[in-house]
Amino acid sequence: MQPKTIAEQLFFTTVRIDTVAANGAQGSGTGFFFNHKIGGNEYLFVATNKHVVMGMREGRFSFLKQKDGQPTLGDGFNLHMGQQDWPKMWFGHPDANIDIAVCPLAPLLEFVKKQHGTDLFLRAVNTSMIPTPQQVTELDAVESVTFIGYPNGVWDSKNLLPVARRGTTASPIEVDFEGTPRFLIDASVFGGSSGSPVFILNHGSWATKEGGLVAGTRFYFVGVIAAVFFRTHLNQIIPVPIPTQVQPMAQQQEMIDLGIVFKARTVVETIEACLKAHNVDTSAPAPIPAPQAAPDPAPQA
Repeated sequence: MQPKTIAEQLFFTTVRIDTVAANGAQGSGTGFFFNHKIGGNEYLFVATNKHVVMGMREGRFSFLKQKDGQPTLGDGFNLHMGQQDWPKMWFGHPDANIDIAVCPLAPLLEFVKKQHGTDLFLRAVNTSMIPTPQQVTELDAVESVTFIGYPNGVWDSKNLLPVARRGTTASPIEVDFEGTPRFLIDASVFGGSSGSPVFILNHGSWATKEGGLVAGTRFYFVGVIAAVFFRTHLNQIIPVPIPTQVQPMAQQQEMIDLGIVFKARTVVETIEACLKAHNVDTSAPAPIPAPQAAPDPAPQA
């Protein structure tokens, strides 16, 4: 598989995260690669939810290797971080209620390259993919969304690829749900989907709010899945973080297929807070290629 289209490249924007809690319980979630440009420099991070990684004793990333600039499907590299490093490498959004965490990726890539002589293949989401305020106003109240991750730890274990799922927005992206930087999606969101990046991806054409039809491709990064609504045995509807641990669920509770997504800007806020808190050197390595649309074929005579 040579990723050329945006959809193909999205399968290389994520990394599986497996964790071990203090009590030995195992969990899994989704991280994704994010490249943030600031002051003429670019900073590469792994982004996910706080509840996936923070408070855990240790963790492991499952990367994919590359050869000649192409992914080698099925040939992975597991990077284990022990209890001396894992808790210290994560930085959470300053607002305790915003479930976003990041860790610098460049040092990890450098370590893998120097210590193991291995090049990893990945594609990074970047700040330019976040819709501008004007573009947000042009989005309709119900839009199709695509998210990538490892629901319930499910993935293509032979080729080491994540799973893509689709749904629709269940609240307008333009509006902050309950006054917070979140919106809802109507989709099947399960444990392991925590930290999944959410995109708007329209191929060929899309409809405008005014009823028109635009030809082309529209692609935005709009947020990160973090929680899901449950119905309790008392028929109460409550939001809870998506569980990362594989465990049986009480019969009195059931998911109602409404996921909670933190808006894309919260990832940028977390990264900028991290850089400020750690006085990071503004020198940066070469950026990781971002998903790009394949060039249109040349017209035929």
